[in-house]
Amino acid sequence: MEARSIEVLCRDTGYLRLRLPAPCRSAAVGARLESGLKALPGVQRVTWLTPEGKLAIRFDARAVSHADIARRIKELLADLPAAEAPVAAAAAEPAPGLAERLGDLRARLIAAAPARFRPLVENATTEKALTNFTNDVVAFYLIKVHWELITRYWIKDPVKYANAWLTVFYLVFLLVRYRKS
Repeated sequence: MEARSIEVLCRDTGYLRLRLPAPCRSAAVGARLESGLKALPGVQRVTWLTPEGKLAIRFDARAVSHADIARRIKELLADLPAAEAPVAAAAAEPAPGLAERLGDLRARLIAAAPARFRPLVENATTEKALTNFTNDVVAFYLIKVHWELITRYWIKDPVKYANAWLTVFYLVFLLVRYRKS
């Protein structure tokens, strides 16, 4: 694998986030990269996300540079044994879709909750509950943004701002109708 196929997502002082190509998104390659980078003096934390192929590295910028980390990654990928070497892109496992990732996140949230709160977390992380929450946030945001207009102008002259009031009533109607269904 060529080092040019690695995508730099974020580069900052003491931080580097990369995306490795699909052939390198295996647990074996990730473990090898994590252990090899942690052995580099100045590297504080290495986080590997296998499905996305993302590698996040926090380091002391006074002890090690971005170039040092890039050289180390290139060495580690070049030294992979044949059994751990990246397979062809066609044989690589497909990245999970959004639904699978959200399902996995929901399962981890439920598992992390204390036993007495698990039913609450299960109910709060359903699709309907998340949609209701998002709708409420949008409604409150719209009220916050327009509060000054409502209190200064719309209430004082409702006939002049009839279109605004009709819009407000219609949005409230939609919100209530959605909640009842």
